Amino acid sequence: MLKQLIILSFFSLLLTSFLVPEKVEKKANKEIEKFFEVEEFSKEYISISDQVSEKIPASFSENNFFRIKKGTTLLGYGYIGNAPSKTATFDYLVLFDQDFIITKSKVLIYREEYGGEIGSKRWLEQFEGSSSKTPELELVKDIIPISGATISAQSMTKAINQLLESIKILKQENHI
Repeated sequence: MLKQLIILSFFSLLLTSFLVPEKVEKKANKEIEKFFEVEEFSKEYISISDQVSEKIPASFSENNFFRIKKGTTLLGYGYIGNAPSKTATFDYLVLFDQDFIITKSKVLIYREEYGGEIGSKRWLEQFEGSSSKTPELELVKDIIPISGATISAQSMTKAINQLLESIKILKQENHI
């Protein structure tokens, strides 16, 4: 029990202090170029105040939540997150349209031997169309689970729910 508590504390600390590593950012940038069909774009990082940050369940840092622009045209928004798998973590990207509706999600780096099936395009498409107005997504009921990737599938579903709840709060607080 103590070992599990220590591991949980470590992952909690890791997730709340998440800064996007360069390798992850490069992979995210490639996905953004591909999705929006642009060769050049800019990212405007959205800063979340400490006061608002305390109210939201997702982890926001100085470089993981941003507007995506081509010149002065807003293409959408992006969020890079990190979630626990069975013994490690995985990094993921969520792209939103201008109304904060999920248009794409992508597992960027998966660090486990098993469970990588959550990175499949078909499985991740289940999150598309979700927004802060969507009722909380439930594994089995709304999201098809994957045999052999139960923990990762639960973790990704929870991460998306926390992100959508955070977007809802950020909108209510007139932060975005």
